[in-house]
Amino acid sequence: MPLLVMKFGGTSVADLARIKNAAQKVKREVERGYDVIVIVSAMSGKTNELVGWVEQTSPLFDAREYDAVVSSGENVTAGLMALTLQEMDVPARSWQGWQVPINTTSAHSAARFVSIPRDNIDAKFAEGMKVAVIAGFQGVSPEGRITTLGRGGSDTTAVAFAAAFGAERCDIYTDVDGVYTTDPRISSKARKLDKIAYEEMLELASLGAKVLQTRSVELAMRFNVRLRVLSSFEETDETSGTLVCGEEEIMESKVVSGVAYSRDEAKITLVTVEDRPGIAAAIFGPLSEAGVNVDMIVQNISEKDYENHPGAVTDMTFSCPINQVARAKKAMEDARTAGLINYDDLAVDTEVAKVSVVGIGMRSHAGVAATMFKALSAENVNIKVISTSEIKISVLIDRKYMELAVQALHDAFELEKSA
Repeated sequence: MPLLVMKFGGTSVADLARIKNAAQKVKREVERGYDVIVIVSAMSGKTNELVGWVEQTSPLFDAREYDAVVSSGENVTAGLMALTLQEMDVPARSWQGWQVPINTTSAHSAARFVSIPRDNIDAKFAEGMKVAVIAGFQGVSPEGRITTLGRGGSDTTAVAFAAAFGAERCDIYTDVDGVYTTDPRISSKARKLDKIAYEEMLELASLGAKVLQTRSVELAMRFNVRLRVLSSFEETDETSGTLVCGEEEIMESKVVSGVAYSRDEAKITLVTVEDRPGIAAAIFGPLSEAGVNVDMIVQNISEKDYENHPGAVTDMTFSCPINQVARAKKAMEDARTAGLINYDDLAVDTEVAKVSVVGIGMRSHAGVAATMFKALSAENVNIKVISTSEIKISVLIDRKYMELAVQALHDAFELEKSA
């Protein structure tokens, strides 16, 4: 039988009525002739509640017990989904991560997949089971302990199962009806995309778009899993949602496919560090070890007085998530104490946002940067930092101008129009 993977997020299974609604969508696919693997998240808000209980009980918690607690939300949803399907006369059963088994590394709360053996689930399909309901977000370590994959891990679980079982497609049901050219809450002109390439979706996800978890897109691209993002709350058919697929499936695309943003950014500048070979490694090595996710990096001539600096000096600026600023500051202070680096000042700006334009068409079209910078200039938006890749340009700007910048760029590239 052809096989389909269907994933339902927390808002899609927030209560019994929504679980029943999701189950009806699963039943419809079974009636179309599919065997179905359903991946479920915990009910909306449940994981946060469980995390809160752990932190109240043990501020310096054992990560193994943390995983045991927070993974339980998905177990509840999986059991309720299987029961609901059974009440609809659909042969279904639930599976926890250790029962499959979903083999992962031992990195609790940030585990990665090692393997997903097919034998147990294939045997049940052969016996007449039509739907395997899998608790997302979890697995089992080599030591036999429950592990979790980090926030958004159910998306990754769904893609991993689609790859392991050679699924025809992986449908991600969420509270939006697809991937848009930008956030519709910011621009009323935002348009839903019928298709988007893996690389574009990966950039959008990493740059702030919340539709898909970054690791899930990476996995889909690696194993060529066709992803479809669609709404749990609307009637859907084969043309619904947005298909995330290989570039070769997209006949013609616009130069820019979307505008992404991230408001929770900070800019950190090390003022007057030595300009010598190895200084970048001395700065970004400790940041990496401290778990700081550095994004944009700029090295420039220092504006400080050179009298006390007979050698060449420079300023080093980088951006990171705002919730990692304290960690970054400590890493830099520790590096200075250890004699790895020296600097006069560490300047932090927490009132910035990152705005990016993304599109595979940028590979073969010139002038994207010029159009972007002209549009921002017309709105008197000052650019603090710029970074580029083959298919994206990102700028760091004052946070108060973020929505204005997103709207201006959406208009400048005429994203409301189809290709």
